[in-house]
Amino acid sequence: MMKKILLATVFCVSNVAYGATFTANMVDLQTGKSVGDVKITESGYGMVFTPSLSGIPVRKGGTHGFHVHEKPSCAPSVRDGRIIPGGAAGDHYDPDNTDRHGHPWTDNNHRGDLPQTYIDDNGQVTMPVLAPRLKPADFAGGRTLMIHVGGDNYSDTPALNGGGGARMICGVIKPLE
Repeated sequence: MMKKILLATVFCVSNVAYGATFTANMVDLQTGKSVGDVKITESGYGMVFTPSLSGIPVRKGGTHGFHVHEKPSCAPSVRDGRIIPGGAAGDHYDPDNTDRHGHPWTDNNHRGDLPQTYIDDNGQVTMPVLAPRLKPADFAGGRTLMIHVGGDNYSDTPALNGGGGARMICGVIKPLE
């Protein structure tokens, strides 16, 4: 069954249904530059995120952590007296309360843990990413899709949440209903 959802970013809002696209923006404290769209579709194997992103600084090329975060916001937040760009997105989506980071295909970790995405030498992201454990119902409360500055080792050691570090690109997935 197709569900209507509202997909938004920090600075762009549009009515869409699963199978449509939403805009992703660079994360910063001011107006985040749009870097393109991400299409989200449901398949028999889980949810598929198909990015069409460009204009990302080349110095940030290579593999990057790619996650669904729990809250529908790309706004900054304050943690321990520091401003965190994109911090209002909260933590990785973890409805099973595992409090563990891991592989996208295992059941004892965050459900929002996705395969890494790849930013090529031209600052583009175009390879689809499959989220095998996600279904449309997982977006009922609204979520964010986040690309981090660093890679992801699918573990909480030596750094928490795969070691991806700062939030770099964000798009909000917010249901209409």
